[in-house]
Amino acid sequence: MVSQRVDEETPLLHTVPSTTETPLPWRQFSILLFLQLADPLASQVITPFIPQLIRHTGITGGDDSKVGYYAGLMYSVFFATQALTILHWSRASDYIGRKPVLLMGLFGLSASMFLLGLSKTFWAVILNRALLGALSGNTSVFKSILADITDATNFAQAYAYSSIPWMAGGTIGPLIGGRLARPADRFPNIFGRSEFMKSYPYFLACAVPATFSAIVWLVTFLFFEETVLNKKSFCRFFKERFRQSGTQQRSMDSVDIEHSSTKGKDDASNPLSIRSILVPSVIIAAANYAILALMDITIHSTQLLFFATPVDMGGLGLDPPRIGNILSAFGIANGMFQIFFFPPLHARLGKKIIYIFSVASGIPIIIAFPVINALARTRGLTMNVWLLVVGQLALGVNMNLAFTCIFMFIAAAAPNRRSLGATNGFSHMIVSIVRTFGPASAGVIFSFSIQHPRFAWLVYYCLSFTVFLALGASLLLPRRE
Repeated sequence: MVSQRVDEETPLLHTVPSTTETPLPWRQFSILLFLQLADPLASQVITPFIPQLIRHTGITGGDDSKVGYYAGLMYSVFFATQALTILHWSRASDYIGRKPVLLMGLFGLSASMFLLGLSKTFWAVILNRALLGALSGNTSVFKSILADITDATNFAQAYAYSSIPWMAGGTIGPLIGGRLARPADRFPNIFGRSEFMKSYPYFLACAVPATFSAIVWLVTFLFFEETVLNKKSFCRFFKERFRQSGTQQRSMDSVDIEHSSTKGKDDASNPLSIRSILVPSVIIAAANYAILALMDITIHSTQLLFFATPVDMGGLGLDPPRIGNILSAFGIANGMFQIFFFPPLHARLGKKIIYIFSVASGIPIIIAFPVINALARTRGLTMNVWLLVVGQLALGVNMNLAFTCIFMFIAAAAPNRRSLGATNGFSHMIVSIVRTFGPASAGVIFSFSIQHPRFAWLVYYCLSFTVFLALGASLLLPRRE
């Protein structure tokens, strides 16, 4: 019998090849897609009015050039607190199951969005973003569930469909944020006499995703079926952790090492320790995910600031409703492209080639920024300017294919299925650390470029560096599918 060659490019999450595609478990998968909508809806609803929210708090003192600094801080504090907790939430889901972690995350999402709408100072906004980040482990858990309910034959199809919630959230969220922000000003006949809406002009926009998250919590509690077998109860899990911590001063990792090495146990049926999952394939996939996330969030943060910044200061000077419309159109295009084009492209080209070409789309996206502004300065917001904006957004749709590919690389790198949560959690922890500095850095550099005209191109040089870094790292990804 000829043995199969195994090396660092062999997927550790191995499934026996099949010529027949396994049907997706549509009942469970449909519920999962509905649950996923809560996160993008909450994250995208604030994008159209972030600059206006910052100005409303008075933190900038009327200086619009400082908006970028504080916008970056808003994003960064979320990812900083997420980096501290997401690995723990993800690893807990390997032990106590995905459902309890989902419920805690949805509760935190709903509460923090209600509180954000009631925030009147910038530091209250920061506190709520920190709370949301600390309780936000669902992004990683969703990917673990997706791997739980699929196999090698329907993996690409499932990941393509998983873009539907982000398409819907990316479409509806900006529309809600752009239309319902400052309702007393926009709808004076309805809200003009409401002192509450005048005092809290962003509450209505934030209340929509907060209420939706509460509904999703109820649906999860009633209908979602647990995907982790042989899970521990919530109380037993934490009793064991606290007992080990109090008596032997061991970390959770050392306890897991002992657990995963117990004789007579099948490694495939037990979660592994962090040390055990840090194999080259996981490290390479996580590093590529981190660099891709850095590239994406710096470009995206710069794009939002670019849309809201006055033309004479280097942007386009768009108002929140128009920014919301643009982001909504982008969300629709992104989701439709993922659904209809990713599966056939993946079957024909493979995920590594798609990943490299998607990352390379960042270069023309960056070049478009100064070109669009130059045309807007000389000719105003003409048709040519809008065509360039559409072209830039289309390149962004192509760039987002890289995320679908890297999620597949990460899932394939997991040592076993019971360690999917830890593998995804580790990857997301690294990404959250990167994203802590990404938006703040982009905001600082963008504001610095505005304030110092001789360094006007500095922000674009920095963005280009992240693209070339991502392209270099992509060469380390395995060639095999």
